[in-house]
Amino acid sequence: MTKHDVVILGCGPAGLAAGYEMAKRGEKVVCLEKDNIVGGISRTICRNGFRFDVGGHRFFTKISRVDKLWREVLADEFLRRRRLSRIYYNNKFFNYPLKLANALAGLGVVNSIGILASFVASKVRPYSQENTFEEWVSNRFGKKLFRLFFKTYTEKVWGIPCSQIAAEWAVQRIRGLSLTSAVKTILFGDKQGKIKTLIQEFDYPRLGPGQMYEAMAEKIRQMGGEILLKHKAKKLQVENRKIITVEVADEQGNSRIIEGTDFLTSIPVDELALAIVPMAPKNVVEAAGKLTYRSLLTVNLMMNQKENFPDMWIYIHSPEVKVGRIQCFKNWSPFMVPDGNYSSLGVEYFCTEGDDLWSRPDEELIKLAKQEIKQLGLADPAGVFDAFVVRMPKTYPVYSMDYKQYLQTIKNYLANFRNLQCIGRNGMFKYNNMDHSILSALLAVENIFGAHYDIWAVNTEDQYHEQGESRGI
Repeated sequence: MTKHDVVILGCGPAGLAAGYEMAKRGEKVVCLEKDNIVGGISRTICRNGFRFDVGGHRFFTKISRVDKLWREVLADEFLRRRRLSRIYYNNKFFNYPLKLANALAGLGVVNSIGILASFVASKVRPYSQENTFEEWVSNRFGKKLFRLFFKTYTEKVWGIPCSQIAAEWAVQRIRGLSLTSAVKTILFGDKQGKIKTLIQEFDYPRLGPGQMYEAMAEKIRQMGGEILLKHKAKKLQVENRKIITVEVADEQGNSRIIEGTDFLTSIPVDELALAIVPMAPKNVVEAAGKLTYRSLLTVNLMMNQKENFPDMWIYIHSPEVKVGRIQCFKNWSPFMVPDGNYSSLGVEYFCTEGDDLWSRPDEELIKLAKQEIKQLGLADPAGVFDAFVVRMPKTYPVYSMDYKQYLQTIKNYLANFRNLQCIGRNGMFKYNNMDHSILSALLAVENIFGAHYDIWAVNTEDQYHEQGESRGI
């Protein structure tokens, strides 16, 4: 049997899942990560007995083999959680998923009638095409509800008007949800769990999502695989349409060459294209420069007081503050804080690497976060005794109106290399959840052993997965 020497770029959920599967098969595997911690955006950061996630990460999937992998790695370390999250808008809280009495009370009779009339109008005269996020949402919820509940928050996340965001993002993230389905859920519930957006129960590792990926990395090591942190991929050398080596540099700038028979990569696909030697054609280089990302900046607050609200997270739709979302990690798991007398908040800002928010000194960002939690009435900043900032670049691939053509150019180029596969969110420039990123990795491993899965067909909520289940995926 042919032995494989697999090099994996990136130690997020996809990269580690691939490394774990390869190591289980007794193959030689090395996983490279430029950061000093595994997990990618699903990491958990420890400080003074507190644990902080970068964003919120629910462990829920309809993909049986992904669920099996999670259980295999963490066994009984999961907590079953009942989701509680709300929307903050116009100085009021709205339950999410919507609840009829709460929604009517918050919006008022006049607004509620206007939303219904706008919804009816969208059915009578819908947008003939659904190219943009605005058109897609307005056709399903009406223009008024779009402006009230979707526009401000979405533009905070992406930093561009909703009219410049491709409808594909809505298809991936809120597929199956419409005003009709939301009202049905309000009245009768989503008993069959068909609407992914409305999922009410999920699992969560006792010590945060990072616990999963720290455990996965350790198991790879125990099975003989290598995890090299603080090692950034610089060049991938090509011969005869195959990647033969990757040059990596450690934090001191020392370089080394790593050979491999197969290469899996979850690093940003634009960076990958530019790292291949000989250099990519001009049109590929130009396409790589056109793909854009949004980044996430979190101000993590440690508080010597109990939690002030019951939510796991709150979406901040109000335009008068910059914060986009606030996490209360103690409500995800009580083990995220040293004891019950403490609490913590993750105050999240969506930004673009290098912009005003991203470039502000940490002390200014901490001051801003304190001001805004006070302004929103969510917590008393006097209880904050320690804080730190985490900047996470390239967190969200931006689905601009023309991104598909640029991504296709890069995909066509990368298809030339017979032993190279892209996996994960940034590796495929897809706004995937963890389970879909992991599925892409598992299928890529199968491909190394002779399968012929189209990894690019893995999407966030499409029929591919249901079909895949029937084929034993």
